[in-house]
This record gives sequence, C-alpha cells and structure tokens, in this order.
Amino acid sequence: ERSPEMVIGLLGILKAGGAYVPLDPEYPQERLSFMLEDAQVKVLLTQKSLLNQLPFDKQANPCQVICLDQNTSNLESTENLNHQSQPENLAYIIYTSGSTGKPKGVTIEHRAIVNLSLTWGQTFQVQNQSRLLQFGSFSFDLSVGEITTALVTGACLYLGNKVTLLPTQSLVDFLTVNKITHSFLSPSALSVLPKAKLPDLQCITVGGEACTTELVNQWGTQRKIYNCYGPTESTVTATIFHCQPNSNKTPIGKPISNLRTYILDRNNQLLPPGIPGELCIAGVGLARGYLNRPEATAEKFIEIDICGQIERIYKTGDLARYLADGNIEYLGRIDNQVKIRGFRIELGEIETVLNQ
Repeated sequence: ERSPEMVIGLLGILKAGGAYVPLDPEYPQERLSFMLEDAQVKVLLTQKSLLNQLPFDKQANPCQVICLDQNTSNLESTENLNHQSQPENLAYIIYTSGSTGKPKGVTIEHRAIVNLSLTWGQTFQVQNQSRLLQFGSFSFDLSVGEITTALVTGACLYLGNKVTLLPTQSLVDFLTVNKITHSFLSPSALSVLPKAKLPDLQCITVGGEACTTELVNQWGTQRKIYNCYGPTESTVTATIFHCQPNSNKTPIGKPISNLRTYILDRNNQLLPPGIPGELCIAGVGLARGYLNRPEATAEKFIEIDICGQIERIYKTGDLARYLADGNIEYLGRIDNQVKIRGFRIELGEIETVLNQ
C-alpha cells in the first residue's frame, strides 16, 4: 500500500540493480497471480497486513517474501552499494490492459526515467523547497514521475491515503494543510474537486484523459497548469502543453526533451499539419517492448524510414494532428481502446471476461 515502505522498497530494488513490478493489493487475485508468474518475480516486498492476501502458493512458487514493516536488521547493510545499473538496464515493468484478456507488461529502462524526471523538474520548476503530492497509484506510471522528480530535485514528497486522495474536500484540506506546491491529477479528478483558493499550489499538471478548456479556465488563472500526454510505452509523458485560460483549444503540446513525435498515415508516411493521422513516438523514452509478448511488441514497436533516417517508433493508436504552431491536437482513438479515470482499458479484455 502507499507508504514510506513503498518508496523505500522501490529505491532498494533500483539501487540493487533490479527492476520493480508494482502490485496493487486491490487488484483481483487472478490478475496479481498472472503478473507475478509472467514477470518471474524472485523477491516480493510487502507489508505484514497483506501477507494473507498474497496471490500464490508459497510451496508452488518459491518466491522470497520480505515484509518491509518488520524488523529486517539482519538484512541491512551499512555500506553504500556500488553503482549497479546502467542507462540501458531494466528499471520497472508496469502492466497495462491487453486486448486478449491478459495484461501486457511494459518494460522501461533507467535512461527513460532519468530523462522524464529531469524534464519534469525543469519544466514544472520543481525545487528543493517544493512539495509534491504523490497522487498516482503505484501501478499507474504517473507515480514514477512523481516519486523520481521529487527525489532528484530534493523536493518533499507527500504521501496521502485512499481517503485523503479522493477528489473531495479531504483532498482540498490535504493540499491546504501541507502547503502542496505541485499536484498531478487526472482531469476527471480535477473536475469534481471542490473549488478552493489553494494559495500555495503553484502548478497543476493533468494527464491521462482529455483536458477541457473549462478546467483550464477554472484552475489556471492563479497558477500554471500543464496538459500532459503519454502512454506507458513512452514513459509517462511524451508531450507537454502549458495551458492558457480563455483559449478555444487545449492541445497536448510538443514532445519533451529527447523524444520525437510523428503523425503518420496508414502507410507510415508523414502527414502535413492539419491532416489527422496516427500519433507515433520515438526517442529515449520508448519501452523495450512487452514482456514475453514478441508478437505484440513487433506490432506496436517498428522501425521506419523518416526522411532518410531509420527511427524506432511506438504506434500509439491515437488519432492526432499538428496545428499550425507546431503543437499537437489529440482527436481520439483509431481502435476500440477507452479511457476510464485515466486508465487505458482494452474492450477486448472486458469481452474475454464476459465470454467466460
């Protein structure tokens, strides 16, 4: 569950040279069991209160279980670990919805996280006196940006709980009392958040869903508000747009540092501004692919010729177009995928369950 142990466990895994696989205790047991088996997890970090919920047979699956809230002094070392990981090493695997009924593990490398956190810190002006709200679920890649950006900039990361993070007066009170300066929210959460002055809140970043001009007008007059776009396969954020109140459109912006975007037709040819096509992403933020899913990886991650240069791109399945000023306008999906509270859901996964 969301706790200091959660962040400590994440850092311990990364510093030891491993890759972490977030497991939400509220996920169905069948889904958690599949993720543990698919990722071939060898060590499971958890909490005492969750031991009875572990979704596997300990005899059948000899996974080492460590409770981070128990006395682990016999496991501790006072020596600083040697540098274990390289930029191209695996950092985490986050599972997203799969059209076949099974979730897909997206594999992300260290260099992608470094690029993201440095970009966020610079773009959102996060400093060592900043206070960031940790809003995203640990199983949602928003949490990666929140945690790493706070830590690399020296800012303070504030962990709420299930009650305080509900977009009600309790979240308003949490933001107010703790003088939160930076908050990352989904548009659906921000749209129902009670209106408040929140004088300390300098920056709101929204993403995961389409952001309306009404939201920008409501929340963007007293502070900066950014609209972010990015699938899990491109490490949280691929494009950013600094929203301005009283505008007639809210684009998803331009690519972040060391990422590139292309609008392509069905033949993977570049389209001119104003013409809708599939939004594709290239650069250091791209995932290796999908764990144990070579066919899905080959379908979505392809190499194409862009003006004489070979680019490895991720085909997002999102319909978009370039505006005259170089910003990208999101237009919808070209398939049956939907967004529910910021989470990508493949209708094929729901169909598979119903058919059972």
